[in-house]
Amino acid sequence: MDTGIGTLSSCKPPCNDVGSPPNGAAAAIQGSGPAPAVVASPDSTMGRHIAHRLVQIGVTDVFAVPGDFNLTLLDHLIAEPGLNLVGCCNELNAGYAADGYARARGVGACVVTFTVGGLSVLNAIAGAYSENLPVVCIVGGPNSNDYGTNRVLHHTIGLPDFSQELRCFQTVTCFQAVVNNLEDAHELIDTAISTALKESKPVYISISCNLPAIPHPTFSREPVPFALSPKLTNQMGLEAAVEAAAEFLNKAVKPVMVGGPKLRVAKASEAFVELADACGYAVAVMPSAKGQVPEHHPRFIGTYWGAVSTAFCAEIVESADAYLFAGPIFNDYSSVGYSLLLKKEKAIILQPERVVIGNGPAFGCILMKDFLKALSKRVKRNTTAYENYHRIFVPDGHPLKCEPKEPLRVNVLFKHIQDMLSSESAVIAETGDSWFNCQKLKLPRGCGYVGVVA
Repeated sequence: MDTGIGTLSSCKPPCNDVGSPPNGAAAAIQGSGPAPAVVASPDSTMGRHIAHRLVQIGVTDVFAVPGDFNLTLLDHLIAEPGLNLVGCCNELNAGYAADGYARARGVGACVVTFTVGGLSVLNAIAGAYSENLPVVCIVGGPNSNDYGTNRVLHHTIGLPDFSQELRCFQTVTCFQAVVNNLEDAHELIDTAISTALKESKPVYISISCNLPAIPHPTFSREPVPFALSPKLTNQMGLEAAVEAAAEFLNKAVKPVMVGGPKLRVAKASEAFVELADACGYAVAVMPSAKGQVPEHHPRFIGTYWGAVSTAFCAEIVESADAYLFAGPIFNDYSSVGYSLLLKKEKAIILQPERVVIGNGPAFGCILMKDFLKALSKRVKRNTTAYENYHRIFVPDGHPLKCEPKEPLRVNVLFKHIQDMLSSESAVIAETGDSWFNCQKLKLPRGCGYVGVVA
């Protein structure tokens, strides 16, 4: 994936030639210099444009930590009727809140202040990058007139180099925009937000602190809708891939399906279930994909995790003569130290835009959800693997009890947690004991789940 960097280096509109941001959130920006050729509406400001754009993409809550570099921008976000500004205790909290919001709503946003805030939120943005979450990280930046002046600003590392924060974000975001000029701000902001949506990755937008309130004709009263070009499947490639996959699976005796964490970024969970309903295969899920596949599905057999899988799940998956993995990530955690007893020649590996069939052909430019839906119409129904699981499965017949004065055991605790879960619940499993024990929970229909692996 290409990384784009948009930067501007001069201040075209009138602005304060000062070395610090405004003294208050509602500070007026008064400047000298020539008036723009076209008179802009007082409502045509960058701050209002950003607020409208966030609402337009489905963001109704923005997580923020106020700082003097972002106060004017925050004033405009607060003034937007469709936005709720959520104040956070620190920037890392704001970043993780935006991460969780993106998981639940499809896209999230946070606003922090320059360098001291940007470097603090960085770890959360890196996590969003690794989890393929579109998070718009907006940072209040230096006054546009401070660029190129060799000045040292507060909230920095004490050097007249404003690019340190940008350089840090370049490796954990798919696009970076440094906006210190109103002329091209519209294009940079829109490109950043649209790239976050298209790539399903976080982006970084730095906004000079003196610019959000200045009217400018490029910011219309109602922003033009995004012209997002949807990713399309290559139809000839799709037909060839489905034909090869159907032939591969239909000749198998006991095929299985395993859901991986990239089902979410591919928006393919429903298509995965559609195929599962059609083919009759036993259905498992990788540990980092728990919650992406409905566990109330009639042929769900649990979590496939090598030697520490749900009871009898590994036996069924690893004894299959064909397995379809949709969106897997085979890292040291999910593979139990790379010890999975799988064979490449038996596997169909689906990634969000790629299909690899055994040791044979690979097909690109194919969206996972399109492939799964098309394949569901071509595979023969085969319930052999699930029948084998049902034959060997032994339900736990030993109810867990804890005497009144007996120390609470972990397995008893999680038995109570299991009993508490409903369609209104959401489970967040932190790394460690909680992550491992939550893998054993049976999620009821509609129950949310987020597994956090540090």
